Amino acid sequence: MLDVATDDRALDAVADQPALPAHAVLLLTALAAGVVAQGGYYLPGRVLVTVLVLAAAAVALRVKGFTRADIGPAVAAGALALWILARAVQVDEYPEALAAVATLACLVAALLVLRRTDPAIRESGAEALVWVGALVSVTAWLGVPWRLPRFAVLVEHKLWRGGATLTYPNATAALLVPLALLALALLAARPRAVPRAVAAYLLLVGVGTTLSRAGFLALLAGFLVLAVLARSVLWHSIPPAIGATVAVAALVPSFPDSSTPQPSLAVLGLAAGAVVGVGPVLLRGRIRAAVVATMVLAAVVAAAAVLRSGRLHQVWAVRGNLDSSGRTGALHAAFQMVAEHPFIGTGVGLARFVWNTPDGNGAVALYVHDEYVQTLVDLGAIGLVLLLGLFAVLAWQVLRARRLPHRPGVRAGAVAALAAFAVHSGFDFLWHIEVLPLAGSLLIGLAGPAIGGNRNDPTEEGKL
Repeated sequence: MLDVATDDRALDAVADQPALPAHAVLLLTALAAGVVAQGGYYLPGRVLVTVLVLAAAAVALRVKGFTRADIGPAVAAGALALWILARAVQVDEYPEALAAVATLACLVAALLVLRRTDPAIRESGAEALVWVGALVSVTAWLGVPWRLPRFAVLVEHKLWRGGATLTYPNATAALLVPLALLALALLAARPRAVPRAVAAYLLLVGVGTTLSRAGFLALLAGFLVLAVLARSVLWHSIPPAIGATVAVAALVPSFPDSSTPQPSLAVLGLAAGAVVGVGPVLLRGRIRAAVVATMVLAAVVAAAAVLRSGRLHQVWAVRGNLDSSGRTGALHAAFQMVAEHPFIGTGVGLARFVWNTPDGNGAVALYVHDEYVQTLVDLGAIGLVLLLGLFAVLAWQVLRARRLPHRPGVRAGAVAALAAFAVHSGFDFLWHIEVLPLAGSLLIGLAGPAIGGNRNDPTEEGKL
């Protein structure tokens, strides 16, 4: 176990959360702005996010200058950025390369900011982060029963899936899944905190509205990691998980494009799910245990009944399998390119993945839906090694911080969230949507070491 406390008396004694400093506020503002600006995928949103993150880093460096702890990530990210730019010069193609370099700069800058926050500030930041995700979840939920094109997407003319302001459902899931895990860890650390229960419930509802298979797989992987790190999470996660299932089940008639959406049912489902997901927080001891056990039994009975629903069969026929001809075809095309350019790659932004579909037509994709393979295609084995080097540096910093002071739930939730993001990155082009690697760097910062404010602080790192 890492850092999740289960003693309610100790948790009730925790002081009020301190106000966030200016550099932390700027960083969260950058994330929120990127979410609204379609994930920062397009140039205006990407520029806005990059400027805000770099401004946050500049403010943080004024609080405490560059230290030895900052060198490793900066050097590793810089080496990868130089290789990206070198390949851009060779192929004379700069837009995508500059975007990738900006993403790396944001990663390093975000780490600079979070290293200059103490554990209490990080807990406040983690709570603010999950509430940004909760608001995203609400917009994704609104999009499905009301068929709002801004917040939901009709995929393959079959199902309406929650996309929120990121518009791409899988990208939305990639943001919400890690934040849901962080929210569950925070809830387990303070089980009687109603706002934390509400946030966890809404985030799980948002994940459900995306109908993202990769998102569900990432959630499972991350939850397994979280259960190992903080065993109490399993018990405290039952109510919000069942409540979210109720809310998403009420959306089932609204998912298929062939059926009439039912907003009233969706609202009733969301309200009923909130009672189930948040209500047990107000209970204690045996009463809470009895209520949770009853909820589990009722959920099993309800699931057996729902499985007979025709609408559910429509959704399951589309999403209840691992079939994805687009991903399979793109992967085959990607490995052919790797064979042609094994060491230096094609250059960032130049690859086009072309294959023949089962009906005999041709298909083309810009991305391979696997960021690890995409890196191998774009930058070759050299780029992949540099990327793995960056991962190793970041992993080392997270591991070496495990014995340093952390607020209950923050570190365990961040580590589990990172595991989920790593899994999901193998199924979608997440790193091309700037707000997603920014969220990942925030999670690394929450789990990593801090730079203390005095010489006797055990988290102090030497200043250069």
